[in-house]
Amino acid sequence: MALLELRDSEASLTGAEGRAAFAARLREVGRWPLRRGRVETLQINVGKRCNQACHHCHVEAGPARTEVMAPATAERLMALLAPSPETRVVDITGGAPELNPSFRYLVATSRALGRHVLVRHNLTVQQEPGQEGLVAFFAEHGVEVVASLPCYTEANVDEQRGSGVFARSIAALRALNAAGFGVAGGERVLTLVYNPGGAFLPGPEAALEADYRARLGADFGVSFTRLQTITNMPIKRFAHDLRRRGALAGYQALLEERFNAATVPHVMCTSLVSVGWDGALYDCDFNQMLALGAGAAAANTAPRTIFAVAHLAELAGAEVAVGRHCFGCTAGAGSSCGGALA
Repeated sequence: MALLELRDSEASLTGAEGRAAFAARLREVGRWPLRRGRVETLQINVGKRCNQACHHCHVEAGPARTEVMAPATAERLMALLAPSPETRVVDITGGAPELNPSFRYLVATSRALGRHVLVRHNLTVQQEPGQEGLVAFFAEHGVEVVASLPCYTEANVDEQRGSGVFARSIAALRALNAAGFGVAGGERVLTLVYNPGGAFLPGPEAALEADYRARLGADFGVSFTRLQTITNMPIKRFAHDLRRRGALAGYQALLEERFNAATVPHVMCTSLVSVGWDGALYDCDFNQMLALGAGAAAANTAPRTIFAVAHLAELAGAEVAVGRHCFGCTAGAGSSCGGALA
């Protein structure tokens, strides 16, 4: 398929042209339309407040953001989760989700309902005021800590995330290890997440995991359970950075050229529902940041909300909203919130 010229705007990703570009590729491999199966994962974005402001952040999170999930929204989510046994995983993200007042309620309630809970953790939030007991809370409730660490070297991490972030991250990893997370033979899971520092795809996940394990162990005495690789999406803050460097069109072209049909059955939107801080429903966290509502809604239309559905099972079988950015999940080995796909 000839690569359509990329217009320098988010409308080119989510509008009719962007949707048509990805749909055409799916038709070629007999996968159109893309539909959700059972809702196995409930991903909750509690807001955009964060103690960091990373260059690659597709949420554009930071200390000055004010979007925060209200308690009533958190309570409604748990009311929907309770009668939904097919939804086995609760994935809590942000921003730094730990900064949300309802964070501990969401974790404790989800665990009381017997769900596996993932917390998307940036590590340095452990050192923020009021978070002194955070690691003990993780241990008490048996969460899986999914910690973002874009490299095992100080220079690369500090370039992406800010001066001093790497040293603080290592201190946080040591605190998690001391509590039994990521320790060989232990049950407390510590998953690290790698994302590239520039306009290129991640390397092979197994090889990167081996490199991380060797370097972090030898240099800092740090261990972890597993590593996942995630492709940077050409949206929001990362897209702005690429645009400034004149690399946005080239990166989008790379994603489209590296389309891998083997990844399509495993993309996260086929088994996940993403909920925004205000209760709006999306097919994935990336669509959420592009205001592309669930169920193939057009960009910038009001998406369905958790207050308009009676049960999570209602969302099974729905057509997934797609756009040109979806090539990011299907390029190379593929990418999702669970790492590589193929």
